[in-house]
Amino acid sequence: MGTYKSAKTLLYALQPQFSQVAFPGMTSQLFHELAKKHARKLPDVRPGYTVRVHETIREGEKDRVQIFEGLVISVHNGHTPTDASFTVRRIASGVGVEKVFPLLSPMIDRIEVKKVAKIRRAKLFFLRGRAGKAARLSERFTTSEEFGVAVAAPEVKTEEVAAAVEEVKAEK
Repeated sequence: MGTYKSAKTLLYALQPQFSQVAFPGMTSQLFHELAKKHARKLPDVRPGYTVRVHETIREGEKDRVQIFEGLVISVHNGHTPTDASFTVRRIASGVGVEKVFPLLSPMIDRIEVKKVAKIRRAKLFFLRGRAGKAARLSERFTTSEEFGVAVAAPEVKTEEVAAAVEEVKAEK
C-alpha cells in the first residue's frame, strides 16, 4: 500500500473499498471514531480573534514548541469535525505571513485567545490589502470565558498511572 501521513489519508485511499461494504456510513463512522480518540478541549476560535498557537516542531531528533501569534482571518469547518481548520495572519519583518492550522492537529499544544475584535464578516481576507493602521480592528468588550487557554491533554500510559497509584498507596 505505501506510507500515509495520517489515518485520514489512509481512509481516503481505501475509500473505494469501503464503498463496496454493506454498511454505507462506514467511512463517516471511522472518521468519528478517530475524532473521539483524539478529542481534546480547544477554545472556540473565530475570525477576529488574536491568538497564540503553540505548535510542536520536529527538527531532526529534537522537538521544540514554536509560537505563532496573529489574527484569525478565516475558519473552515469542513465536511466533518475532523476537517476543521483556521487561518492565522501576522506581519513578520514587513511581510504578511499566513499559516493554516488543522484544528484537531496533534502538533498543536495549545491555543491562547489574546484579544477579541468586533467584526461583521466571516472571512477577513480584505485585511490582506491593508497595511499599518488601516489593518487594525476595533476591540470589543469580552467576558472572561472567551479568553481561554486550551492545553492538549498529554497521553498517559496505563503503566504510568498504575505506578503513580502505587506510590500514593505506599505513602499512606
